[in-house]
Amino acid sequence: MDKNKIVRAAAAQIAPDLTSREKTLARVLETIREAAARGAEIIVFPETFVPWYPYFSFVLPPVLSGREHLRLYEEAVSVPSAATEAVAAAAREYGIVVALGVNERDHGSLYNSQLLFDADGALVLKRRKITPTFHERMIWGQGDASGLTVIDSSVGRLGALACWEHYNPLARYALMVQHEEIHIAQFPGSMVGPIFAEQIEVTIRHHALESGCFVVNATGWLTDEQITSITSDQGLQKALRGGCMTAIVSPEGKHLAPPITEGEGILIADLDMSLITKRKRMMDSVGHYARPELLHLVIDGRATAPMVASANSFEMSETRTKTDGEYDLSFDRDSDQRAAVLRGQAR
Repeated sequence: MDKNKIVRAAAAQIAPDLTSREKTLARVLETIREAAARGAEIIVFPETFVPWYPYFSFVLPPVLSGREHLRLYEEAVSVPSAATEAVAAAAREYGIVVALGVNERDHGSLYNSQLLFDADGALVLKRRKITPTFHERMIWGQGDASGLTVIDSSVGRLGALACWEHYNPLARYALMVQHEEIHIAQFPGSMVGPIFAEQIEVTIRHHALESGCFVVNATGWLTDEQITSITSDQGLQKALRGGCMTAIVSPEGKHLAPPITEGEGILIADLDMSLITKRKRMMDSVGHYARPELLHLVIDGRATAPMVASANSFEMSETRTKTDGEYDLSFDRDSDQRAAVLRGQAR
């Protein structure tokens, strides 16, 4: 893309509707429209915003969370589905890139997924959080490294990570080495208290500096009424406040607009893409500042699946020795470059 281009970015800090996927989706579509009306070319929503982040799992013991977990299954997003088609249509109508966090349902499992829609409505990336954090492991399955991919979009090269994936330096490096220009960060918000907001700020500003890219980060918001609906325990309610840091950061680590730490709103800032070169002239951590002959990343970018073999994906050949009756079985799996030849012996 044009290195001198100015991209207008938006980050949404809004509350989901904790009763309905469709009502939360309606909020997403309205926010896309509003951001586009303000000239935004890309908008980022919080982590698993549709239908909602599973706040219940943070404050309820597992034995009491079954009902809410099942409800999350029923309201979760399949990809593709009418919900994803609605977001794609909005992206296409308003010519805006949309980064949306969803609870993705894939048959009997839920995943923390990040969806990126380009300005023409195409779904250009679906990735799953590689390691759910702490209480989240009771809710979501694990993703794989196939989603650690930087994609070209109408606004530049985009990479994405969710929440504490930013504390996995190799996951971040996998995106950095692909030369991401705009990094999409998503956190839940309305959790843990002010210290969480401080940690988010440190994390995204450091990534901007180290990667030499812009970071657009969105966190969610819960109203007092919503917090009360999750738990009536006033002590536990404290764990569902604070932790909001919706922000847009430059490659120099600077806030491009005052961050939103309370309430709802849409943060807007202009990204001067020439700042990427300005930062990397001094320190390109995957270029002239790297020492790949000493330190380099090896990544297994294959998509995982519970079954990869098919009826004609391998051929078996049998060779018997003439001396002792032993024979060698070779299975030559040529469906891709991953599998080795399996050899066994029988008598």
